[in-house]
Amino acid sequence: MKPSYAGLWVRITAFAFDYILIAGYLILVVALSSMVNALFPAIARRVFADPLSGQITGFCLVTLPVSLYFALLESSAWQATWGKRRKSLRVIRSDGSRLSRSRAISRTVLKFIPWELAHTCIWQISFAPQEPSPIITAGFALVWILVGANVVSLLISQTHQTLYDRLAGTFVVTS
Repeated sequence: MKPSYAGLWVRITAFAFDYILIAGYLILVVALSSMVNALFPAIARRVFADPLSGQITGFCLVTLPVSLYFALLESSAWQATWGKRRKSLRVIRSDGSRLSRSRAISRTVLKFIPWELAHTCIWQISFAPQEPSPIITAGFALVWILVGANVVSLLISQTHQTLYDRLAGTFVVTS
């Protein structure tokens, strides 16, 4: 039986459900960060003292946990995040099998490159003494090009694969 590939809107809806959990996690991080800042302001100043330490801290507190959420759940027996499960979607390999952890991690890394690039540009802007450099502007342009290329790829592909799905050898299907 030929699988039914998930299109743009059902994938956006599934991500919106996932983002409810991500937003809850972000609220928790902000609340705990505020407490640490109030109790130990020197720590907050040190970890956000420059763009590199801020980027590393942000990566460890936000990007890494969110990436692990996607990679670990999509390589689990469920083959889906909570949002994908709510929309009856699964992430599979070309033969229909479950993703290995390494393939799921690779897919997630490819998926979140635009997100992390945007974070990098934002950190650079927040520490810039003047107008953002052309490199920052080019970085944001690249973010939008990558996001747009993923959407276009999903829309024109018969299998509704994004660029990161194609590179990872994965498909999102309805179950």
